[in-house]
Amino acid sequence: MIRQFELVERLKAYDPNADEDLLNRAYVFSMKAHGSQVRASGDPYFSHPLEVAALLVDLHLDCYSIVTALLHDTVEDTLATLEEIEALFGPEIAKLVNGVTKLSLLELQSEKTQQAENFRKLVLAMSTDIRVLLVKLADRLHNMRTLHFIPSPEKRRRIARETMDIYVPLSERIGMQSFKDELENLAFAQLNPEASESVLSRLKFLHETTENPVEQIINELKDVLTKAGIAVQVSGREKTPYSIWVKMQSKNITFEQLSDIMAFRVAVDSVSQCYQVLGMIHSKYSVVPGRFKDFISTPKPNGYKSLHTTVIGPLNHRIEIQIRTHEMHRIAELGVAAHWQYKQGESHDGRQYAWLRGLLEIMEQASGPKEFLEHTKLEMFQDEVFCFTPKGDLISLPRGATPIDFAYAVHSAVGDHTVSVKINGRQMPLRTVLQNGDQVEIITSKTQAPSPTWEWFVITGKARSRIRRFVRLQQREKFLELGRSILQKGFHNDPIPISEKILQQAAKCLGYSSVDDLYAAVGEGLHTVGEVIEIVYPEQKRSVSPQVPEQVKEKLSSGTAISIKGLIEGMAVHYAGCCHPLPGDKITGIVTTGKGVTIHTHDCEVLSIFSDSERIIELAWEDDVTLQNRHAGRLKITFLNKPGSLASMSTTIAKQGADIANIKVANRTVDFWDVLIDIEVKDVEHLKSVIASLRALSIINSVERV
Repeated sequence: MIRQFELVERLKAYDPNADEDLLNRAYVFSMKAHGSQVRASGDPYFSHPLEVAALLVDLHLDCYSIVTALLHDTVEDTLATLEEIEALFGPEIAKLVNGVTKLSLLELQSEKTQQAENFRKLVLAMSTDIRVLLVKLADRLHNMRTLHFIPSPEKRRRIARETMDIYVPLSERIGMQSFKDELENLAFAQLNPEASESVLSRLKFLHETTENPVEQIINELKDVLTKAGIAVQVSGREKTPYSIWVKMQSKNITFEQLSDIMAFRVAVDSVSQCYQVLGMIHSKYSVVPGRFKDFISTPKPNGYKSLHTTVIGPLNHRIEIQIRTHEMHRIAELGVAAHWQYKQGESHDGRQYAWLRGLLEIMEQASGPKEFLEHTKLEMFQDEVFCFTPKGDLISLPRGATPIDFAYAVHSAVGDHTVSVKINGRQMPLRTVLQNGDQVEIITSKTQAPSPTWEWFVITGKARSRIRRFVRLQQREKFLELGRSILQKGFHNDPIPISEKILQQAAKCLGYSSVDDLYAAVGEGLHTVGEVIEIVYPEQKRSVSPQVPEQVKEKLSSGTAISIKGLIEGMAVHYAGCCHPLPGDKITGIVTTGKGVTIHTHDCEVLSIFSDSERIIELAWEDDVTLQNRHAGRLKITFLNKPGSLASMSTTIAKQGADIANIKVANRTVDFWDVLIDIEVKDVEHLKSVIASLRALSIINSVERV
């Protein structure tokens, strides 16, 4: 355990102006506050804040950060109060201690919801001051180092999982590689102890039985580069057990098949020398194709810069070489801590980090903490590709990203209004997976809105949260509109008086705060008209008997039909796949819990076997639905099995202004084919004209609408 004078000396060594008296007062205050408390290891509890402070001193953080580390558990675990800390150490330190304390209190909960809320609070705290995150990471690292003292295996695994899910990717995002590696390996040892032990034992065996070539490789690289007149520092570093395990899993190879357990680093004085060294290495050794990455011209979002290349190097070993300046190396190891310098009274805003702005934007769009955590994991856990706007601006995205992800990365408004995309000058589908170096041009329209189908292929948390928010808002609006129509028609058919006051009473009885909430619930199928009527008019309670076809028709012939005008497919209405209704057909709706209304044709067989009459409603098309949207009608076609038959049919369909959405071969014989074809048309009359044109072909045996 570090002693008081050592802590002061190490801080003063890099910050001569540090407030020594403030640090000493914090040391004494924390030690007295924790008193005789002990940790699971049996050590005095005060050893923990002291070790956290020592970790931050190693990062050369400012005096306020070190004081916060010493005090970070006092409010949570002792009788000390935040007001007391503010009076003794000032408002800035009190604010930092409060930020870390709130997070620690939330960690005491084990439920996933609490983990998600914990992470949301962490993002909010670090968006105001990144030092909260730095103290929290040091706190978590020391806790992970002593995790094995906790007797409960379940608790150890929970803490390790939270570390792997939240603190490891956050360490990587702010570029603190040393913290990331150690947190990762400590969590790995708890979550998969057999695999961790296996990798460690194999590394130990390798060291004991194999002649270590590292020194020879370092010396040869030095000789090659020194002869070229470049002053270099070359070092070798073994990959961590967890990174070795991940590589074995992803490549599906054994430990013995790994060829690059060691990574070598070459440090030089300038950027130009980095490229000079790269040229020397590539001219001397054979390059492994596809393994070169230039993070100097395109740095990672966390500020990491380096050249990476893999070659068949000295002793015929396949080795990875990282080339960087000394300053780049410092930032690669310490990340934000390497250049985050603090002075008292200065304001520091973590929002300067683009990735952090992205997390804050996701937080605004997410419906709750769990969704926020899900979307943020998408944002932080993946490798990157680098693409360019037409103006040459660099956009960093997760591997597997699509143009929709790119559009939202540029700006939320660009994503919302995306119509199409050109990739490297060519028109491409919106679901195209982007590659490194692609130039992406997003075409937008003010009338365009996010499509619910985009969520199926986007992979960034920002894009998904924005699309879900739009769908959520639109869905509520459409459910509300549909529910209002259903209730008004239901009350009209009985007939029973309806008023805002009556509906407010029903909403209150069903646990809703407003009539709009009641409308939305009815539209979503959570309640029927009968349930609402029975609440406000108990004497109207009726017994619902199983429905038969005649009763269905009688029910639907009364009252006015509900218009589906403005109801978006996939939001509040869904078209049944059994009968494929088209504008022009008589249509009927079945209210399905959680989905809204499923539209069937009036004579669909499903209606004859559906027993809940309260959920059957009469619907009507509107002219603008016919004009604006296309709908799929299904045809069963039997035609001659001869060359060119399918081509003739598709040409005829196209000439009628229709489009084939799907085709399935139902039966094939020597003479005939039976196929099911889904054709996108405007309405039932449009489909009839397609059928008539097909019947005119000599190859056609029969055409029927399914």
